[in-house]
Amino acid sequence: MNIGIIVQARMGSTRLPGKILKQFYGDKTLLETLLENLHKVQGSKVIVATSVNENNDQLERFLTEKGELVFRGSENDVLDRFIKAAEANNVDGIVRICSDNPFMDWHGIAQLVEKAKASDADYIGFRINDKPSILTHFGFWGEFVRLSALKRVAKTTEEGTPAHEHVTYHIYNHPDEYKCEWIICPDFLQGRNDIRLTIDTPEDLVNALKVYSDLKAQDENFTLQDVVDYLDSHEDIKQSMISNIFQNKK
Repeated sequence: MNIGIIVQARMGSTRLPGKILKQFYGDKTLLETLLENLHKVQGSKVIVATSVNENNDQLERFLTEKGELVFRGSENDVLDRFIKAAEANNVDGIVRICSDNPFMDWHGIAQLVEKAKASDADYIGFRINDKPSILTHFGFWGEFVRLSALKRVAKTTEEGTPAHEHVTYHIYNHPDEYKCEWIICPDFLQGRNDIRLTIDTPEDLVNALKVYSDLKAQDENFTLQDVVDYLDSHEDIKQSMISNIFQNKK
């Protein structure tokens, strides 16, 4: 199986337009910070899948100048975008990543890739608090899916449904039709609902940059445990995250 890491990215964020090209840490943008981590995973090409919408022209130019692989497909049918991005790059196993997660744990991505190579599962995801991590706001983990499974979803569901917008939604909600396997997230994160390091608002960006900068100053290779310890000792940031989690549930 040829496994590729496909990053879902676009410039048209409603609450924080252009967020993925905003300056983040050092001289790198938010997206560059994520990609730098993903390139640490050995043996898997990294592809940024964006849309043909003209507001992503800038994104394509930026990534091309950086030597990154870019695919452009449907704006609204993200499922179709992923299928065609995989086909164009000769990929039949996909690790799906959201572009607004600078704290993505590349060790977890490598774990996904290794598990996928030894499995016949259609889908492999991380599970925390008894639900798929993709439904949470931690921003630490990706998910694996076979191209063949995405094609089945495309054939059996209609455009405009959550299955086409959220890519893997139909699969993990139909375990009777697709073989799903789970990696249980670390015990020190189970039960936590006060960590928000996915970036969707200006407040998210401020919080994430503060945490990231401070941790990098302490240890270039900080871990998820380090993130948790930091937040538990910085109550103001944690309370801001809790407030944002609550606001985004409305």
